[in-house]
Amino acid sequence: MKPIRQALDEFWFEPAPPARLALLRIFLGAYLCWYLVPELDDFVKIAQSDPRLFAPVGVVFHGPVGIELFKWLLQGTLLGAVFFMVGLWHRIVAPLFACLLLWLFCYRQSWSMIYHSDNLVVLHVIVLAVTRSADIFSLDAFLRRLRKPAAPLVYPDSWHHGWPVKLMCALTVSAYFVTAVAKLAGPLGLNWVSGQALRSQMAVDAIRKEVLGAVPNPVAYGLYDQLALFTLLAAGSMAMEFFAPLALLNRRLGRIWAFNTFLMHWGILLVMRITFHYQLSGLLFASFFRVERILELPRNIGKWRPATGAREPLSKPAGALVTHPSTQRAILFYDGECGMCDRFVQFVLRHDRREYFQFAALQSAPGREQLARLGLPLNDLKSVILLEAG
Repeated sequence: MKPIRQALDEFWFEPAPPARLALLRIFLGAYLCWYLVPELDDFVKIAQSDPRLFAPVGVVFHGPVGIELFKWLLQGTLLGAVFFMVGLWHRIVAPLFACLLLWLFCYRQSWSMIYHSDNLVVLHVIVLAVTRSADIFSLDAFLRRLRKPAAPLVYPDSWHHGWPVKLMCALTVSAYFVTAVAKLAGPLGLNWVSGQALRSQMAVDAIRKEVLGAVPNPVAYGLYDQLALFTLLAAGSMAMEFFAPLALLNRRLGRIWAFNTFLMHWGILLVMRITFHYQLSGLLFASFFRVERILELPRNIGKWRPATGAREPLSKPAGALVTHPSTQRAILFYDGECGMCDRFVQFVLRHDRREYFQFAALQSAPGREQLARLGLPLNDLKSVILLEAG
């Protein structure tokens, strides 16, 4: 059994590629630009509300600010989102942007309305703003390359890029776990899963929206009499929220939880017409996935033969390989007539982000040469040979 300290170290500081952290920064920055621009007028309207409605929330320890100052701060936050997305002057601008965004959302919630769905957006921004999320895929990296042409283009997997992703996942599941605890600590306790409270909440929300002039929701009327369905939905959502921390223990379990929670929010939109933008976009759950695989899509598409749909390695046989003289690579010799060996090669291709491995069939001339060199039979192929550094 591993010591607790070693287990915690491996859990929190698991190495991750810098591309994952950088893409999370880009996606979140793009989302905030998309979210803030249409909401600018609404932010200003809320800031012009009756001062008697103002009650400071979060980091807001003061009264209402002048509307002109608020507009400047709002525009500065939007500009900060752009800089955050493109990774310009990240070490200075990103933390400043995170502070502005935190203040802006707290200020909006200080006017008699709490937008709790925005909390995780701010927390994720803070994590990405104070970590090395701009090492690559950023203007900082581009400018650094111009100043130092000899600097390495490839950054290895590192714990510096791993723990922020893990922290984002932990913050996400913690928010859902707190929601479950709040429900259990409420007046109904475990009886909340009976479904009656959920059905009443849907009905009250639908009536409130109709009174305010919204179009009636036919789904709400159609489902109201189906108490068994609401019981199932209530029990399912409670389980997703209460057992959310388990998603941190296993990568596959985390992806399953994230996908089902994503579907849960789309179900809420269908039944109650409640829009949680960050959750519905799926970006809230992006940290649970290897988003850097998006960069491999063009290469993976090229692996498919148009005629048969079969995939083949990008690399040519070893005898025809052309390798950059300054690049050290390894060669994998495999049985070219073995289906399992072919799937193994495809697995290596998908995970070989640096294109370190090249491939050749054991039936080829270089492959037979390696078999003879190792004293292995030329016809009874039971091995995969790795040739590395001679």
